[in-house]
Amino acid sequence: MSVVEDLDRHFREAVTGLRSAAHAVGRLDTRTALDLFDAQLESRHTDFAARWMQQQGRGYYTIGSSGHEGNAALALALRPTDPALLHYRSGAFYCARARQAGGVDAVRDMLLGVAAGADEPIAGGRHKVYGRHELAVIPQTSTIASHLPRAVGVAWSIARAKRLGTECAWPADAVVCCSFGDASVNHSTAAGAINSACNAAYQGLPMPILFVCEDNGLGISVPTPQDWVRQAYGNRPSLTYFAADGCDPQAAFDTAYEAVTHVRKNRQPAFLHLSMVRFLGHAGSDAEAAYRMPSEIAADLDRDPLLATARLLTATGALTPQQVLDRYDEVGGQVLAVAKEALESEPLTTATQIAAPIAPRRPELVAAEARRTSEPPTAPVGEPVTVAQAITHTLADLLGSHPEMVVFGEDVGRKGGVYGLTRGLQRRFGTARVFDTLLDEQAILGLALGAGLSGLLPVPEIQYLAYLHNAEDQLRGEAATLQFFSQGQYRNPVVVRIAGYGYQRGFGGHFHNDNAVGALRDIPGLVIASPSRPDDAAAMLRTCVAAAKVDGTVSAFLEPIALYHTRDLHTEDDNGWLAAYPPPAQHVPIGRARTYGTGADLTLVTFGNGLPISLRAARRLEQQGIACRIVDLRWLAPLPVEDLLREARATGRVLVVDETRRTGGVSEGVVTALVDAGFSGAVRRVASADSFVPLGKAAELVLVSEADVERAAGELLSGGPEAHE
Repeated sequence: MSVVEDLDRHFREAVTGLRSAAHAVGRLDTRTALDLFDAQLESRHTDFAARWMQQQGRGYYTIGSSGHEGNAALALALRPTDPALLHYRSGAFYCARARQAGGVDAVRDMLLGVAAGADEPIAGGRHKVYGRHELAVIPQTSTIASHLPRAVGVAWSIARAKRLGTECAWPADAVVCCSFGDASVNHSTAAGAINSACNAAYQGLPMPILFVCEDNGLGISVPTPQDWVRQAYGNRPSLTYFAADGCDPQAAFDTAYEAVTHVRKNRQPAFLHLSMVRFLGHAGSDAEAAYRMPSEIAADLDRDPLLATARLLTATGALTPQQVLDRYDEVGGQVLAVAKEALESEPLTTATQIAAPIAPRRPELVAAEARRTSEPPTAPVGEPVTVAQAITHTLADLLGSHPEMVVFGEDVGRKGGVYGLTRGLQRRFGTARVFDTLLDEQAILGLALGAGLSGLLPVPEIQYLAYLHNAEDQLRGEAATLQFFSQGQYRNPVVVRIAGYGYQRGFGGHFHNDNAVGALRDIPGLVIASPSRPDDAAAMLRTCVAAAKVDGTVSAFLEPIALYHTRDLHTEDDNGWLAAYPPPAQHVPIGRARTYGTGADLTLVTFGNGLPISLRAARRLEQQGIACRIVDLRWLAPLPVEDLLREARATGRVLVVDETRRTGGVSEGVVTALVDAGFSGAVRRVASADSFVPLGKAAELVLVSEADVERAAGELLSGGPEAHE
């Protein structure tokens, strides 16, 4: 007998033995109890149908919600306008919310997701997720609680948008519901997110979030230590703890209602701990008998939440046992009929169709938005500025133009950032718009994602590129996937400013001279801006903010620390690295390079610190009779392939000057782009060593130097057009 048949049989036999008796229901009135039961039935039979669809060859997802149907009580304790970021066992919650809101066939949604049907309304067949814009259910693919930082950002944004006088996606009294499993509470992402919520509440900031731990006692096959969740979260500062048996509909509803009311009234976080069971294993291929005792499985069957709700309904006289079974079978038949229709649904058929929502690009609209400004620039147009000054002025201009824009990160407030780039912004625009955060990059990025999702325009700062790496999944797994898994119905526009690269003098080492960008280049749809010159820094930052606002673009804005305050290029006091602060209308289209010189002998392709290195090397090469042109990529993703290919063909010889690492560095992508485009000339590259950057002058031994460029140029030219690396 299969696990599905066993679960079905146990329910039928247990219901047959129930007895009717009039009994007061309490807060869970009969109508609500019936709605809850119907949602639970829909969820249970959807799990059964998913297994059946797999047997038919058109079911691709079997992580079910059986045993967790008590979360339907949570849904009914909330409002359908309360944003929900849900655990992957939230089938009954989704069904209950659809019933609350009306007009949504939850079963059809879920089974189209199981079948990967292109008509599935949220992800369009890209993945099985719980999500619907009409239901304020934000799709999550997380299995390790990586959605919790975003949920905290959503909760923070509700009050902050009101304070700024800007429109928010959620009602002013909304409660953010964020659910997850008991194993996930141990993940650093969950621990950090809950800590950041508590920290905000401790400071008196509104934080209307309900963390919901659906505790079935197992992380796949690993038991959660008994009472661990309560011990870990039952006595946290600024976090009110509620607990209930999630298999008991009355207890689950009453406690959830109490928890929701507390958060809604006090605008402070709460932790709702619901004890549950898990049926049908972790997923389709999981055999619980391999790691659980028969007595444990039997005990769980006796706690079946469907049986508990049936017991409640028969005890109150709302239904007879036979009516329960009739209702069970009726819903089962309806779900099976929908499953048969889902088997015939059309799947996604082209790669273009699949990738379409990842990164929509509307350059004309972005250009128009970039040109828009509501007040004069803060610096006289045309004034010579450094890279740092250009970024500071641009942030001020943008804050003046966009009342919904917020700038935040470690030390960006009163101090003005480690390098002074945000100095004076808090004094001018206030602590509501420019503020310091916890020293937690996951929390910073999660705050940004939630803020962008809610209607704000976040520009967070990550203090150093090396500090980003422990939080990259907030960009890869959360930011970049939201439009993909919601077909653009949800988006999290954000521009992440990141100080990075090497060549920083007098201070450095690995954590302050990090040249690793490979993980960023691997994220589909992520825009990577890498300005070198002051005028480009200003114009490109305007572009990134405009693209965030227009297209929901997620950008990483990489700022070269070593060039922040640089003034000279070739000789001391030549002011060759200063540039005129550009007018507000000036921007740089995403994916467009910049060329210096018109030499016909050699094309140097570079970015970041490589640009001044290449310009200085080119001057010495010119003295040797070698005429160069230098291409500053400016955008590392998407690469400016059209400009790159044009300038490469102009000389027939390309030397890529790459300050990132030889393995996984930018030059790999540049060379590949040239080859893919059919470039037949000579190509060589110089790149930094596959090493972390050491402290002091030792850094010069692993980073690209001007001498490296000159030597490689000579070798390339002496080898002729056929010399390839």
